[in-house]
Formats: sequence, structure tokens, C-alpha cells
Amino acid sequence: MKVINICGARPNFMKIAPLMRAFAACEAIDPLLVHTGQHYDEKMSKLFFDQLEIPRPDVNLEVGSGSHAQQTAAIMQRFEPVVMEHRPDAVLVVGDVNSTIACALVASKLGVAVFHVEAGLRSFDRGMPEEINRVLTDAISDLLFVSEPSGLENLAREGVAENRMHFVGNVMIDTLQANRRRADASTVLQTLGVAPKGYVVVTLHRPSNVDDPAVLAAITGVLEAVQADLPVVFPVHPRTRKNIETAGLAPRYEAMDRLTLMDPVGYLDFLKLLADAAVVMTDSGGIQEETTILGVPCLTLRENTERPVTLTQGTNQLVGMDPERILTAYRGVRGGPPTTSHVPDKWDGHAAERIAAIIEAWGCSRG
Repeated sequence: MKVINICGARPNFMKIAPLMRAFAACEAIDPLLVHTGQHYDEKMSKLFFDQLEIPRPDVNLEVGSGSHAQQTAAIMQRFEPVVMEHRPDAVLVVGDVNSTIACALVASKLGVAVFHVEAGLRSFDRGMPEEINRVLTDAISDLLFVSEPSGLENLAREGVAENRMHFVGNVMIDTLQANRRRADASTVLQTLGVAPKGYVVVTLHRPSNVDDPAVLAAITGVLEAVQADLPVVFPVHPRTRKNIETAGLAPRYEAMDRLTLMDPVGYLDFLKLLADAAVVMTDSGGIQEETTILGVPCLTLRENTERPVTLTQGTNQLVGMDPERILTAYRGVRGGPPTTSHVPDKWDGHAAERIAAIIEAWGCSRG
């Protein structure tokens, strides 16, 4: 059974790595890997592939950047001939990026089955491009692999048949569990001159936080206050760095003695930074999940999350984008009792194996 597997952006790499390993161990599945090139930084892409031991892609579409419409259209144009040439039994997509919906649409219109890993997550905010990608991909998927119970509830509400939904756990956590020991050996803390549990990690990339100069300026004020308490390590997304410059905020960042702006780092170094942080401040979905497993307090600078299990069982708090609310939550974490969390059901490092078994059974049922 031939399955084309899609990755295109950095969050996809962590999700596709355990799947490719599980498929390689399954005689019934012949996996092909397609990299759309949605995130096209060669150095970072190669670093993730090497560190996570992902096989070299069979095909690289090399689409690069562009608007949502341009990027989605380019992926569809370049992926359609790949599907027609290889004639797969199914196309597997992960997450919620443009590569996800673009490749799912191509497969569906060519009559090829679509499998969606990380299905059913909902922020209920249609202003987020990722939410549109999630809803549409789920609507045309044949098998929907769900990472947390809310996903099952959301899909059932949307009329998805029960036999298409499978609660399998979280492949992001498969990657985290498989790499914790290697990440522990990272020397990134020594390189940055920070002590374990003596610094804050910040990541920001969502348009709602970094595209509006007023919002970005307000968050900058938050960082000025936080770095006065603890050193701040801020791996900067290219979009965010550009907007800091455009908004005229660069001098304020340069004036923060205890804030380190750095380029995005590889997976192992970043996992080490997360694991040893006192607090993480982010607008990323995946980091909410990783901090839950690592037991690190996470303040999410959003009004919603598509991963509610990180709120009910994990270390995550939604703190919005109001500076005073963010700082109140930060002070509460710093001055309060140690954060506690529970490992959500099936976040045990074996989600990819469960997915491979279900796909194998699906193939057998089709004869």
C-alpha cells in the first residue's frame, strides 16, 4: 500500500518523523515523503531532518514563500503531477499549515484517500488561517487521527462518521519522548549563559501578535518588564524580526540588557531550552503541548487554544494579549506553588505506531 506523506513547515517535521519510522517498520506500507518547501530555509530544514533522522524526501516541491493563495496554489499545481505519477493509495497530511490543505485537496479531487494526523482540533476562531485549514482538511479526510478527546467531540459535532475517527494520541509527543535524552546533552544553555530554571523562553509568530505594530509594541513592553526579573531567550521567527524592524521597535530590543534575540534553533537545542525554562511565553500550539509534558509553566498569548487538554491537564494558561493580564499571570507563576500537570491519555510516545496499525487494517479492508 503506497502512502505519500506530506511535510512542509517546521512543526510538520516533528510530526512526520515518528510516522516515517513507524511506516518503515510496517511491511504493508510503502511510504513516500514529499517536502513542499513551504518553509524553505535550507540550513534549518536540513538540521531538523538530520536531528530527527527523517529520510531524505523523495520529492521536494520547493514552493517557497508567498501569500496564502499563492502558496496554496503553487503547492497544488506542483503536487498534482506527483500524485498522478505515483498513483498512491492514500495521501497523509499532518497539522494545519497551507501544505496540509493544499495536498489534501489535490488528493481528494483525484479520488485518492486522505489521512489527517492531528484532526479535530478547533480554536473556533475563523480569523486564524490554521483554523480554516483544519476544518476543510477534516471535511475531506477518509481517516482522521485525533490527538486529544476534544477532537472527537468537535468532529462528531461536525457530522463526521464515527468509523472515520481514531483517537491515537500525539505524534509530537512521540518525537519529544524519543529525543529527550539527546536534548539533555545540548550545550545551548552554556552558550547563552543562562542557568537551568533561571530564564524565560519567548516565541511569537501569529499575525494577531506580530503584524499589528500597536500589539507588538505592547508585547515589547511586557518583555521589558519580564527581562528585568529574569533573562529572556527569544528565538525570533523571520516574520517577527522583520516586523520589529518595520515598527521601529528595534532600539527598544537593543536596550534590553537581559533579552537575547537569536535566530531559530534546531529541535534538540530548542527542546533543551523549553525543558529548563522557568516560564515559557508563546503563541504556538505545539509548544503548549510540549510544555505540558515537560511540566514547564506556559503562558499562551492568545484568547483561545485549539488544544484545551493543555489547560485542563497541562501547564498552559491563556493570558490573551493585554499587557497587564500577561504580567499578572507571569507574577502568579513566579510567586506561586510549583506547576503541576498530568500526562494526557495516549501521549505516551506510541501514537505513530497506532496510526500505522490502523492504516494497515484500512488497507486490508479494501482488499
